[in-house]
This record gives sequence, C-alpha cells and structure tokens, in this order.
Amino acid sequence: MIEILDHIAKEKIIPVVKIDRLDDTLPIMEALKKGGIGIAEITFRTACGADAIALAAKNCKDMLIGAGTVINAQQAEKAIKSGAKFIVSPGYSQAVTEVCKENDILYLPGCVTPTEIITAIDNGINIVKFFPAESYGGLKAIRAIAAAFPDIRFVPTGGIGPGNIKDYFVFSKVFACGGSWMVKDNLIKEGNFAEITKLSQEAKEYVGV
Repeated sequence: MIEILDHIAKEKIIPVVKIDRLDDTLPIMEALKKGGIGIAEITFRTACGADAIALAAKNCKDMLIGAGTVINAQQAEKAIKSGAKFIVSPGYSQAVTEVCKENDILYLPGCVTPTEIITAIDNGINIVKFFPAESYGGLKAIRAIAAAFPDIRFVPTGGIGPGNIKDYFVFSKVFACGGSWMVKDNLIKEGNFAEITKLSQEAKEYVGV
C-alpha cells in the first residue's frame, strides 16, 4: 500500500474516467500515458466499468489502475478481482472499508463532514476524498476541517480544473486532486484522444510535475 500511496503522491492528479464503450479503454489509457499521467480511476458508473478496469490492469502494467464510484461491498470485491489497486467512493461506506481491509487495498472514501472523518480515522484511514469539493466549500472548507484533524490528508474532487487546481496544492494537506476535465465524455465519444493527451500534459504542468 505504501507503493500505491507513493505513486499517487508523485502523480498528484487522478483522472476520473467514465468509460461507456469497452473498446475505448486502452486508447484512453494510452492517451493519458502520452500526456505523462500514469494513473486512472475508472468508475463503476457504467455497465462496462469492471471490464474496463480488468482490461486496463492487464494491458497497462505501468499505470496505476483504480476503481471509482464504488458504493457497496459487491462492487468493491468485483473491482479488486478485476485488478483495481485502489478504491474510491463518493461517500463513506463501512462495507467497502471492510472489503478493502481484508484485501489490503487502499480505500479513499468520500468525507466532507467532521463526523465522516472521525469514522474514517476510527477505521485506520488518514487520506479521504473531499467530494464534491467546490460544492462543499472548496479549499476554504478543507482548511477549516484540517485544523481539527492534523493527521488527515485530502483528495479534493469535483469542480476542479485548470482554473483552480493550483490553488488546492498551495495547501500541504492536499495529497492529490481528482478530476475529469482531461477525459471529458465528448472527447471520448469523438475519439479525440490527441486532445486528451494535450490536456493531460497541461494538467501535469499546472501542478509542476
């Protein structure tokens, strides 16, 4: 798990990828890699989510593939069997926590309130997803919450893009940021993988890596 955390810390940006067509999986991963991004959070929002994770995990050994929008134990188990190296949820799930503990898999639960963060701490979690970040007060809210929890780090996701991502990394408690602007639905549907690469390159420049 330390290696996984080191990888995420190095990348700084976690692309949140929604894949509707399985055939788009490898071209998207290749476009991200060409843009200098070696990580992807493939969501369970679509019917082929698990298959896309399996395909990426098998064929993109040099990338860190995780599962996003995981909301129950069944999805968590399926994601891990498919090869996901980390699990992300929009909220906190005790059932998903237990599955990840049993499999020694990194879990980034969505936590935006002190109560949720205390629950995460009680379960040995010290890095949480702050989602949807901009809707819940953005960096100002993260700073306020972090004051009460000095050992917690955050992965803000939701409403983050070229215009504000630099602001988040000014705060040392921000571990990484999630975003989908470089893998927008329209770019994937159009097969505009060159633009995904371009946006990925720009994204890395925003955070200085």
